[in-house]
Amino acid sequence: MAIDPTEFRRGLGQFASGVTVVITRDGDGRPQGLTVSSFCSVSLDPPLVLVCIDNRAEAARAAAVSRIFSVSVLAEGQEHFSRRFAGGGPAKFEGVELLEGTLGAPLVPGALAHLECRVFAAHAVGDHTVFVGQVERLEVAAGRPLLYHASAYHRLPLPGDQGEGRETAGARVRDQV
Repeated sequence: MAIDPTEFRRGLGQFASGVTVVITRDGDGRPQGLTVSSFCSVSLDPPLVLVCIDNRAEAARAAAVSRIFSVSVLAEGQEHFSRRFAGGGPAKFEGVELLEGTLGAPLVPGALAHLECRVFAAHAVGDHTVFVGQVERLEVAAGRPLLYHASAYHRLPLPGDQGEGRETAGARVRDQV
């Protein structure tokens, strides 16, 4: 039975996830990056993570060449970075100040975690490439994560929250219990 792509996407949208920005550099040293929710840990020893990047994205080709990438785990209130890096083209880097990672891949300031990775393996699977990165450097900050579910940003409730929804920056935001 064939799966309708729209329904497939809607079904996958039911999986709540954190939001990351993955950035690398192309062969000319220009930054290439995108918003990624397909991110997870793979191994503790060695420390490995994976990101899945659409083969049409410039960042997929760049990571394959540079063999480095960074993952910035976005904090609550960083929806603007998620939206900015979800778009295509070099304009996403205009007017934004990023931090410089030690491996050469830029990092999003104010993120909850920065992981700097060397490509350990890359696997072409369907219309994406699965990049497995060995974490060479890790920085963690306190804070609350940016969450995404059913095409909307969400937040974890604070103690005493009543679970009421709110609107911020044009995105529907709901407290999640």
